[in-house]
Amino acid sequence: MKNETPKPGYSDATLIPTEPPSLPSPSALRKIFIGQDGLRAVWSLLIFIALLAAIGYGVNVIGYKLYPSAPKTGKAMAEAMGTPRFMLVGEFIQFLVVLLVTWIMSKIEHRPNSVYGFGDRRMLPHFLAGLAWGVACLSLLVLTLWKTGLLAIDGCLLFGSNILRYGATWLLCFLLVGLFEEYATRGYLQYTLTRGLAGFYRWAFKTRHSTALGFWTSALILSFFFGFGHGKNPGESPIGLLSAGLIALVFCLTLWRTGSLWWAIGFHASWDWAQNFLYGTADSGLMIQHRLLDTHAVGKPLLSGGTTGPEGSIFILAILVLITVIVVLTLPRTHYGQASKAFEITN
Repeated sequence: MKNETPKPGYSDATLIPTEPPSLPSPSALRKIFIGQDGLRAVWSLLIFIALLAAIGYGVNVIGYKLYPSAPKTGKAMAEAMGTPRFMLVGEFIQFLVVLLVTWIMSKIEHRPNSVYGFGDRRMLPHFLAGLAWGVACLSLLVLTLWKTGLLAIDGCLLFGSNILRYGATWLLCFLLVGLFEEYATRGYLQYTLTRGLAGFYRWAFKTRHSTALGFWTSALILSFFFGFGHGKNPGESPIGLLSAGLIALVFCLTLWRTGSLWWAIGFHASWDWAQNFLYGTADSGLMIQHRLLDTHAVGKPLLSGGTTGPEGSIFILAILVLITVIVVLTLPRTHYGQASKAFEITN
């Protein structure tokens, strides 16, 4: 056969460039907006917040046009949140808005939507385990308050088929609460803030622990805002705000260990369901209608929780320690889903 001279710059065996031509350096403007892992996290967060605000505002405007009598003041809103119909509709719409905006961002960033907390091969076992532990831990807290005389049970408010009817309805309501609050605070925001801070730690300190540092810095920031956000609830207390922030950190721990939000969603839903419906206690100062038991706090608010409910009792701190131990012992350490691997590959 006739010998051919290999083309310049290529290996005759593999046809892979031995010395690939140098690419033009990116412009200064491109460097501002695009990093090694695509759109820089700061711009992603700003776009996400802007879309969330714009779509949320549009939904509110449409909602008040269709239902002019819908509650507008904080007090009226708090009272309406105690009805299953209002909570079902409100939480469902809020979750859909966050889901839509997160999906839009996944398309902008060319990432699978699963990296934001819903991707989990063991989704059902994690969700069911969270459900079981949520009821169990809240029941332990209520039992402690009852046995120490800090919670009085006045009677039963539901009978017969109404127990099943409202029990199922409120469980669905609080499942939507868990989906919305977990996905809104520990979904896209947690992932993207972690991505940005991990890049900063990698650049500033050249550390291989940049993902962990970025994740837990993000967790502290978002958990603070999660707890602080409960301050607008009527009857909230300093212990209640602290416990909300701390449970948010525990939920971040479950995300770190499982890579998904499903354990936290299950726990969040059943904890709220047991607190509001099953035991009929206040929840961050709010009381729902059609609850199973009628109860009230007795004694000093620091011990009983007062108008805040069990989450306002100092005993919640011991329960939070117990929940943390449960998470560490029952959820095997894996990775932050595929997210941590994505950080390692793209940065």
